[in-house]
Amino acid sequence: MDTRYLKSLITVVECGSIAHAARVEGLTAAAISQRILALERQLGFELLSRVGHAAKPTQACLGLLPRAKRIVREIALLAGDADEGGLTGQLRIGAISTVLTGLLPGALRALTELAPGLTPVIVPGTSRALYQSLLSGEIDAAILVVPPFELPKALQAVSLRKEPLVFLSKEKSSDSIPAQLKTQPYIRYDPDSWGGRHAEHYLADNGLLPTPLVDLDALETIAMLVTEGLGVSLVPYWSGFEHWGHKCVVTPLGNDHYDREIALISHVQTDRPKMMGALSKVLSLAQA
Repeated sequence: MDTRYLKSLITVVECGSIAHAARVEGLTAAAISQRILALERQLGFELLSRVGHAAKPTQACLGLLPRAKRIVREIALLAGDADEGGLTGQLRIGAISTVLTGLLPGALRALTELAPGLTPVIVPGTSRALYQSLLSGEIDAAILVVPPFELPKALQAVSLRKEPLVFLSKEKSSDSIPAQLKTQPYIRYDPDSWGGRHAEHYLADNGLLPTPLVDLDALETIAMLVTEGLGVSLVPYWSGFEHWGHKCVVTPLGNDHYDREIALISHVQTDRPKMMGALSKVLSLAQA
């Protein structure tokens, strides 16, 4: 059995359609379909239920997926086993949007220089989604907002940076921050996101109940809306914010109680300990 076919099956299940999986793997939809058909012939049962453009896993497929994922993962580790330094092969890294544009680019450059045989695979997502992907073994590490609960003992966290909560506005004002939040349209950092809870705590502590113009879990978009004069906002001063800072007025709150903490979270027991060590090193140096 060709393990590339198993990988294609996993991609189809994760993407929800053959066409989407084909784009992810850089193949044609016909090639992906042929791989699935070959697997079905070998195994003797249907793996996908095709409804319109969607492709859903059958019960038999769901039953074999955990083992298929383990097989694909073990194959990916083979190159690293042959390298005594332990720095050859793929490392799947989840990252939130502000890390992708701020902290990660420089760290990746340093990582590839430190370990030329290491291939980073970057998986974007929200903190909550990446945390779940880490728990399920879909990624090796995640750079995200520290969750609002204690980590299980199987996971470990390396704090990378603390980002103070700041007030964003289009123009300077003689009014206080609370006064502006009461009178200006409020562009709210999604309170259901792990990072958005800090702004909610500030509002609650100050007895403020602004009516949100919109809720967003996308800090770059929030900054853009503020620079367009659509309202004011409370956001963490994230790595890479300097690209926006000159376009609007940034007022620090002067209280570290509302800081957003970014951390590298990974499993305590990992198949790639030296790779994880290298990643942690370059991320820490990027903050120095």
